[in-house]
Amino acid sequence: MRLRPTLRGWALAAVGLAIVLLAVAMGSVDLARLGAVGLLVVGASAGVVAWIDTGHHRRPLAVHRAVVPNPVHAGERVAVEVRITSADPATRARLAGLRFAEQAATELSAGRPLRARVQRSPGLVVVSYGVQTARRGRWPLGPLVVTRNDLFGTVASTSTLGEQAEVTVWPAVTALPAPSDVLVGEPDRVAIGARSPSTDDSSLRDYREGDDLRRVHWRSSARRGELVVRSDERAGMRPVSVLLDLPTRPAHVEWSISLAASVALAMLDAGHPVRLLDGTRAHTGVTGVPFLHTRHDGARAALLDQTVDLEATRVSSEAQSRLVASAHLLESTEAGGEIVLGVLGPLGAGARAALAHVADTAQGWAMVRTDPQHAADQRDAEHTVDALRRAGWRACLVTPGEPAITCWMRLLGSAR
Repeated sequence: MRLRPTLRGWALAAVGLAIVLLAVAMGSVDLARLGAVGLLVVGASAGVVAWIDTGHHRRPLAVHRAVVPNPVHAGERVAVEVRITSADPATRARLAGLRFAEQAATELSAGRPLRARVQRSPGLVVVSYGVQTARRGRWPLGPLVVTRNDLFGTVASTSTLGEQAEVTVWPAVTALPAPSDVLVGEPDRVAIGARSPSTDDSSLRDYREGDDLRRVHWRSSARRGELVVRSDERAGMRPVSVLLDLPTRPAHVEWSISLAASVALAMLDAGHPVRLLDGTRAHTGVTGVPFLHTRHDGARAALLDQTVDLEATRVSSEAQSRLVASAHLLESTEAGGEIVLGVLGPLGAGARAALAHVADTAQGWAMVRTDPQHAADQRDAEHTVDALRRAGWRACLVTPGEPAITCWMRLLGSAR
């Protein structure tokens, strides 16, 4: 609790003190008493407010904060409702004289005061407002700031009420078209892309070149006069690893994460098992990054949750070592027939060599960042694209700030 005089209180105390000093100089007892009244009012008001707040802490108010939606994508609006209730008659009376203000991180309030609507009823105060999420992360909201004035408005006490909440902000994402016909249907990759046996044979479909013959349903094929196979479209889809190389320039970090998240969600929605490799977990010795499946509830949320705490390094050598660690993770898990989709920056020789080996067992596609304003970066990005293509990757250049759909379609078009 913080107790302080208001502007009126300071003025009353100053006038009272001036009158007391004047009375001492003049030797007037009556004038001194008049000045003392002002000081006494301020002091007594402070004591009363402090006593009331002490009683408030003995019988606390109940605070419930609802944040909808939470988590939320960057750039979207969040509605917040704070309900302050009291079932105690004494606390209910004090509730009517309180003023409320909410606190929020700058990433939620843009540094401006929150405009809230306050609704009062007996034993209940509802504070509702909206915030605009600015960027990815986990941002604090609250606690509630409570201000109480005395009867004369000379003293104010400020304290906090309730617990602090957290708003989880996912990166902004773009809905991208399903790419399975381009990524999986290449003639030179059909054998690798054949659907594997699944324990959940929920449907039949026409046989496609490269399908596993063990999945042929011979009885139905004989009846129809053409080959059909048992298929659970999701269980037989090729796994996808989205390889994210975080840039060292802060201005490009959010764009890169949003692009990688959009690509990962597009593949997840298409039915592929997906995992996100940012190099952080592989670099710290954590192996076996699991794949997420659309048949599991919360797969999209789990994938986006992995992006919330991503932080780029300021040192280029560390960023390259993270990427090499991710490449080694792909090799150690025997990514045979896997699709690797990379959101990369200009790479050094060591990182290019590590990714070249990935293409020996997996199908690699990469979008490589380039910055036309920096000639060295653009030259290194072009060398990276050339090196990846020679190693068997499909690769194209992208510019930070471009729409994700533009980058995605350029990558898919590089196959033609």
